[in-house]
Amino acid sequence: MLLRQIEGFLAVARLGNLSRAAEELFLTQPTLTARLKALEQELGEELFVRTGRGMRLTDAGRVFLPYAERAVASLREGRERIEALREAQSGRLTVAASPGVSTYALPQLLESFVEAHPGVEVSVRTGHSEEVLEMVLREEVQLGLGRAMRHPDIQSLPLYEDELVLVVSPGHPFAERGEVTLEEVGREHLILFDRTSSYYDLTRAMFRTAGVSAPRVMELDNIEAAKRMVERGLGVSLLPRSSVARMLENGRLALVRIEDAEPPRRPIVVFLRKDVPVVGAVAAFLEVARSASPLPERAELPPALAAEFENLQLVDFFT
Repeated sequence: MLLRQIEGFLAVARLGNLSRAAEELFLTQPTLTARLKALEQELGEELFVRTGRGMRLTDAGRVFLPYAERAVASLREGRERIEALREAQSGRLTVAASPGVSTYALPQLLESFVEAHPGVEVSVRTGHSEEVLEMVLREEVQLGLGRAMRHPDIQSLPLYEDELVLVVSPGHPFAERGEVTLEEVGREHLILFDRTSSYYDLTRAMFRTAGVSAPRVMELDNIEAAKRMVERGLGVSLLPRSSVARMLENGRLALVRIEDAEPPRRPIVVFLRKDVPVVGAVAAFLEVARSASPLPERAELPPALAAEFENLQLVDFFT
């Protein structure tokens, strides 16, 4: 039993006239007649009686009518639901993000996304970038946000570039000077956060590469605690720019330039499985991510990563 046969049956039942029904369906009369006969053969009953006034339903036709109407209505609703998913008017978006991204960048993205697509349910999980990548690979989430990593089954879209910046309390001597050398930083009490994060390794590597003796350190397990310690004047710290933007704006922290060293930079990307179509809520989220203005500075990728990402423009996901 085919949908077009049922639609033909309903049109004739409603109009009571074969030629008008054929015209409404943009069919020839012989084509519509053939569909009705095929439906009657499958049901084993005649559904219409020809009269001088047109087509009239038989008893079998009247019994079948409400079921045919419900079937077409259900199929139409199914089509509408699929269209809603395609247009991100409904459905679910599952995201995983590294702690820094989920705290400082993702809320701004989701604010824009939810405003544009209020019918979509959103679920967020957090973990270090390696864990985020694994969640995407296992299809526990639809997309992930974290530092750039390579995997043969993953495609990545550059989101923004975060850098580690030196921050001090407003009353620290560095704050008045505005810029210092890395050697001077090495003589300070340095506050580090989250030994398991790549930021920790980037900070350590910065001093090793410059040949500067390792400074005295205070180790904390999260960025927020590190910010508070710096604010209290307990030391200086290299923190992601995205994490200190508000405190710099309101004067609770001061930004100091390191004149003889480039600040470590880390590209933040969106992870997606290569074999999963990018449609519906995922496509809508990527569109928001592409156009979002409150995010930290867009990534200018180092040469080693630029080649990997040069063909991964967002437009490619929609073609």
